[in-house]
Amino acid sequence: MRTLLTLILDGDFDSGFHATLEIRQGNIHSPTQSRTQGRLSGNGNILNRYRDWQRLYLSLEMLFRALTANPEQITNSSQGKEAFTAFRKAADVFQETLNDWLNNCVDFRGIRDKLLRSQKNFQLLLQTNNSWLRRFPWELWDVLVQAEAEFALSAIEYDSPNNFNLFSTPKGKVKILAILGEGTDIDRDADKQILDNLAVKAGAEIIWREQPQASELNEQLWQQGWDILFFAGHSGTSESGKRGEIKLNEWEKLTIADLRFALKKAIAKGLQLAIFNSCDGLGLAHQLATEPDLYLSQVIVMREKVPDRISPKFLWYFLEAYIRGESLNSAVAEARQKLHGWEQNYPCASWLPVVCQNPTVPPPTWQELRYGRQDKSPWYLPRKVVRNSFLLTVLLMVVRHLGVLQPWELQMYDRFMRWRPDEGMDSRLLVVELTEEDFDYQDEQGMERKWSLADNALSQLLAKLEVHQPRAIGLDIYRDSPVSPENRDLARRLAQTDNFFAVCQGNDPTVNHPGIAPPPEVPQQRLGFSDMVEDADGILRRHLWYATFNSNSPCLTEGALSLQLALHYLAAEEIQPEVVEDELQLGAVRLKSLKSYAGNYSELDGYQMLLNYRTQGKVARTVTLQEVLEGNVNPDWIKNRIVLIGVTAPSIQDDFRTPFSQQSDEIMRGVFVHGQMVSQIISAVLDGRKLLWVWSIWGEFFWIWIWGVAGGLL
Repeated sequence: MRTLLTLILDGDFDSGFHATLEIRQGNIHSPTQSRTQGRLSGNGNILNRYRDWQRLYLSLEMLFRALTANPEQITNSSQGKEAFTAFRKAADVFQETLNDWLNNCVDFRGIRDKLLRSQKNFQLLLQTNNSWLRRFPWELWDVLVQAEAEFALSAIEYDSPNNFNLFSTPKGKVKILAILGEGTDIDRDADKQILDNLAVKAGAEIIWREQPQASELNEQLWQQGWDILFFAGHSGTSESGKRGEIKLNEWEKLTIADLRFALKKAIAKGLQLAIFNSCDGLGLAHQLATEPDLYLSQVIVMREKVPDRISPKFLWYFLEAYIRGESLNSAVAEARQKLHGWEQNYPCASWLPVVCQNPTVPPPTWQELRYGRQDKSPWYLPRKVVRNSFLLTVLLMVVRHLGVLQPWELQMYDRFMRWRPDEGMDSRLLVVELTEEDFDYQDEQGMERKWSLADNALSQLLAKLEVHQPRAIGLDIYRDSPVSPENRDLARRLAQTDNFFAVCQGNDPTVNHPGIAPPPEVPQQRLGFSDMVEDADGILRRHLWYATFNSNSPCLTEGALSLQLALHYLAAEEIQPEVVEDELQLGAVRLKSLKSYAGNYSELDGYQMLLNYRTQGKVARTVTLQEVLEGNVNPDWIKNRIVLIGVTAPSIQDDFRTPFSQQSDEIMRGVFVHGQMVSQIISAVLDGRKLLWVWSIWGEFFWIWIWGVAGGLL
């Protein structure tokens, strides 16, 4: 919903203008969210600068006409160059003066700051009765330029159009009464061709009246219901700026007051928009907005005289955008921006068009003029919106099921994970890491390293740890060969230490991976697989905690290392696992597996859940192998803890990218990933930490459908 900012200016250039800024979401009927008072100081200089610009602009009228006949001769002549140079300089001076006044007035700064803090693409509605302020091209204010804001004018005093029915009956046609007035020195046929080419093809029904008599125009306004009144010809505004007139033919000029009763009837029948594609129309707009019993909702006029080449260009650009579906204000803004491309030969052409609005009536779209505006009360639910949103929801669900949206949804999932607060380390875990220095330490001690961890070193490590009574020990280092005969003590420890768990890796026939066998000395009930499930983009987002591998796999355990360690830890808390409806129950927590269709995943194997990372840093306190073997570790760090042993030395590749990995080198070592997984299970059971979960397919379907319906009704 677009933000509406209403700026009310009341005063004059001698004493200054009292200013009020009101901010709403939607339209003038919406509650006022903010009201700011201020003041623009008196500034006769800016009025003089505009009059200088206006005087030079009017002096270019003959050049503009000659430009149509022979543009090259005019633009290359010394007279033409001097005139255009002086005019452009006056335009620059006025623009600088306008911005200086609006940006540097101390008492206006609060309002300016509110505008700067508003979201982009807001609409600014200027309410003022000062005729010169209405002429100023406010679109040049750099605050509005930066915000890409839309601008419109309104009178300070207004009322709803008399007997106007906002929710008109659909008729399938946009009815336009098009008046071609007296056309000396102007090309009205170009406007006629544009309306016939664009509007008629888009569902308009146009009644043309060329130089009609006043009585004929009066009858036309009385007899039929019109959506748009269009005028092309000569028009002008009085010196006060509050009265305008159109020249119907060679002998008749009309003011809005002359057509008061006919226009009142036309507005009551549904007239919503008047377009005066003619010169100096602000007086006409003022009368239509303030004349008793009229208050026409939308009027488009030109602020000053308009070159003959520019008026049809504006009409083309405006209709092209409006028929395409742009809002009225957006269509005028787009047309104004396109006119900027003509300013090499027609300087300041983009300053001319402006929308004048009655804020009590929302501007209609072309589709609403054609088919009628639908009542969007809480009790109205258009069947078309429900049907279309249902079909789009079905299509979206099919696309998601095929995995087409998976990359984008996973990226958004990662972003949300990074936004969560860091929960810090889990004090129930300790990681014994093997660094490059630990490799050197083992070599210096004469230990024979067949793997990253020598048999002697592992034997000593287990002996040191057992003294301090850890609750569980997990070795995240593959050992698929027997212990050497001279290390019988290690073999005994591996076989008999009830709280020691080792890893193996299941085979994967799809990629011809044979798997990795466990240490032969460790019984199967104390084995855990180390298999991880990475997504196609290499990010680890899931926790595979239970799986069944092929019978020819060297690793036949069905529980992950994380599950084995967590179950052993929880057993000491008198929490035993139960299988309930093919799901694992641990106390009050049930480990549910992601189904074959879950969230953004379309294919899942084994028992998996989303990995709820608690931190992007180290999940537990860390000590090195050397520190443990030399007795330089606080025993309290070990007692009743889960101790994970793993390699962090860069020379051994055991890296994983996580949702926190925004760069390719941002990785998490495998031993810390296992720590995240262990912590996820025991924290859920003992601390009530939530497990990440997804809705069922039907829950997602109805959620998407509900938002689709809501979006269609806005």
